[in-house]
Amino acid sequence: MLRTTPVCHVSIAVGFLLTVAPCVSAQSIPAGGAAHGPRSTKDASSTNGPDIWDANHDGIYTCDEWKSYLDRLFTLADRNRDKHLDPSEFAIVRRVGTAFADADFGYFDENQDGKITHSEFVDKPSEFILQFDKNGDCRVTQDEMKGASTDQDVPNRRGKKF
Repeated sequence: MLRTTPVCHVSIAVGFLLTVAPCVSAQSIPAGGAAHGPRSTKDASSTNGPDIWDANHDGIYTCDEWKSYLDRLFTLADRNRDKHLDPSEFAIVRRVGTAFADADFGYFDENQDGKITHSEFVDKPSEFILQFDKNGDCRVTQDEMKGASTDQDVPNRRGKKF
């Protein structure tokens, strides 16, 4: 049994990487965006996150795709399968999810009990969608991104935003 558990974790990690690898290699550069150069924290998720979680690669970013991506990250990181992420498990999210590299544990741990539940993580809205979804349909289209002003801001929340 002890030897099966690490093999299971490696299998899950490899499966996740095989699932994400085509998404990462097929990323497109957003219209009007620069391929290189410094990015502010405010726009980092809009240039490296959505293409990863756009499951059908149609260039339309939806709340359902966002939640599905968060669910996959949570499942990968929840090593002991207790439906909670502790700080060491959250470190996996920070390593695997490029948009989460600077994420703050406390931002997700809403009740500040030292662990992040599945719903605390998966139900966190995408700051990208909040910023660009002009008509409130939980879908960000290319037209909505083109028409977005770069000086818009979303409501202030504690910690790193997504």
